[in-house]
Amino acid sequence: MTQQASVVEKPLIHEARYRVRFDEAGPDGRLRTSGLMRYAQDVAWQHSTALGFGRAWYLERGLTWLVRSAELEVLAAIPMGVEVVSQTRVVGQKRVWARRRGEFHGPDGALVAWVHTDWVMIDARGALTRIPDVFGEAFRIPEATGQINRVALPPTPDEAAVRSFAVRPHELDPMDHVNNAVYLDWLEEAVLGASPDGAGDIAALPRRYRLEYAAAADAGMELRDAAWRGAGGAWSYRLECVDGPELFRAFMNRPGGSA
Repeated sequence: MTQQASVVEKPLIHEARYRVRFDEAGPDGRLRTSGLMRYAQDVAWQHSTALGFGRAWYLERGLTWLVRSAELEVLAAIPMGVEVVSQTRVVGQKRVWARRRGEFHGPDGALVAWVHTDWVMIDARGALTRIPDVFGEAFRIPEATGQINRVALPPTPDEAAVRSFAVRPHELDPMDHVNNAVYLDWLEEAVLGASPDGAGDIAALPRRYRLEYAAAADAGMELRDAAWRGAGGAWSYRLECVDGPELFRAFMNRPGGSA
């Protein structure tokens, strides 16, 4: 992932430039949807580091951020080789969580995608913990309105496409958990396997994803997922640990449709 960061004067905003690499694009020559989530989390960490909150700062205090939910809309195709400007903005904070808006602009400046990401802060035990006051002072964060976004799914229907698989080593990040972008890859893999029309649904523009991360998937964990099409053509997706808890829930649809 080639990138060049630039610090924007306003402390709430940070941006970086990414050239879409060959390995980040699919057979259609376009950036995979999960690439947007990877850019969003990378520029968020750059923003934090630029204001003095790098990885070492979090390790010393036993703190870290985890993505709890996200809403992503893809507005235009992003071809391999083009440069994408990824901008992150902190739009609100409340006790244990903060919301960022990410925007992605193409070479001509047009908005090609956006994402709202809700991050929660956890301590060394993995428990939710209050965000230190110093963040509000450094980022000048306004108080968030509303609540963390949720995804409510009905029970998995009998006709859902179900599969089982295990977490692979390359899907883990520095926290030794499956990276949040990988769940989006799993969702799209499930849609591709569930219907002959799946490829068209994943390539449709615009399209929107609503994602809720209920629990972390760990190294070697045995998983089971299910994907099914509902009213209005929207896709529902559920991921759970085999004989264990539900880990992830998601919708994928065309804006204006169901979900």
